[in-house]
Amino acid sequence: MGESGNSGRPQSGKSGTGEANPDPAPDGGKPRRRDEPGGGILMGRPFGVPVYVAPSWFLVAALITWVFGGQLDRVLPELGNVRYLVSLFFAVAFYASVLVHELAHTVAALRFKLPVRRIQLQFFGGVSEIEKESETPGREFVLAFVGPLLSLVLSGIFYLGMKTVEPGTVPGVLLAGLMISNLLVAAFNLLPGLPLDGGRMLRAVIWKITGKPMSGTIAAAWFGRALAVIVLIGLPLLTHTGALGNDSADIGGMTTVTDALLAAILAAIIWTGAGNSLRMARLREHLPELRARTLTRRAVPVETSTPLSEALRRANAAGARALVIVDGQGDPTGLVREAAIVGVPEHRRPWVAVSGLAQDLTEGMKVPAELAGEALLDTLRANPATEYLVIEENGSIYGVLSTADVERAFVAAMARPGS
Repeated sequence: MGESGNSGRPQSGKSGTGEANPDPAPDGGKPRRRDEPGGGILMGRPFGVPVYVAPSWFLVAALITWVFGGQLDRVLPELGNVRYLVSLFFAVAFYASVLVHELAHTVAALRFKLPVRRIQLQFFGGVSEIEKESETPGREFVLAFVGPLLSLVLSGIFYLGMKTVEPGTVPGVLLAGLMISNLLVAAFNLLPGLPLDGGRMLRAVIWKITGKPMSGTIAAAWFGRALAVIVLIGLPLLTHTGALGNDSADIGGMTTVTDALLAAILAAIIWTGAGNSLRMARLREHLPELRARTLTRRAVPVETSTPLSEALRRANAAGARALVIVDGQGDPTGLVREAAIVGVPEHRRPWVAVSGLAQDLTEGMKVPAELAGEALLDTLRANPATEYLVIEENGSIYGVLSTADVERAFVAAMARPGS
């Protein structure tokens, strides 16, 4: 299964279920680095994009091996226990098809100059984490459609391969299974609801008609939630009535329970993904409100030997809330950390020099005053720190930007009416 999505922590092509978006907002007090892994086992870097296999994939691979092995036992009973090796090969080949689906999203994103953070193969498929929003509805449509299109192409290739081998043999059964599974991946992902590829295509169409990407997202997200309810109720009904050709229904009631559990998991993933898509769209809607200039604290320059009590006195007199360490020429060399100041008891402040509470200033900690929105968050994410020096175009000190202030402004923006 597979779909495309934009990241904010967010999201891109997820095979079979949900959109991935890396979260543009600072995470847990510190913005995350772009190259932060945390996605499982690194398998390679096609087109320069890292591909990870999440631990949950092994659980699904085992489940596919067990289920497909049972089917092989009915079709090719002479295989014996070897059927599980064949089934494992099928599981790996299926996820290789999912990877091709995700690579289609990735190649399209790179073609449109949209950075892709990573591809991850996981529980119900895969996800391509695309870090930027498509600029036009046409590109959004193409970006979403290429995944299911590649799955359909793969299904056709496996069908042609199936016609070249003898039916009822191991190659024939494998090719038939891969043909059907890729057809199902394409069909499922073309369903018109976020976070599936079909939902992103629906979003693009509504965006084109209304001229408003947010209108498209809202409609596609609610379609996704309706789809989740349909899956939750409809999938067990279809299998229970035999509409899906389940000839093993009701053996000890296990098939009914398994179908209901699978439906619940799929519905939960789709519902959550639709909600995340809506949240990320609203996030992007409010991103322009985050401006370095308006969030910056006024700062006073102090030399390294200045006692903390004297530095705070100067800050209070100037109405400032931050301290910048400067050298003899007045050039900034460090930032006094707010957390370090709080940790010094008041009676000791006259005896503590600000240099002992400062963090050396690096180039990555210098932020232009005009940075705003996603560009601001990208800068903070690429250079994790608690405070940043905000500078004017001429290099003069404007003030200090605190990560905590950015987080508070972000949360406040998201909590406003209409969010």
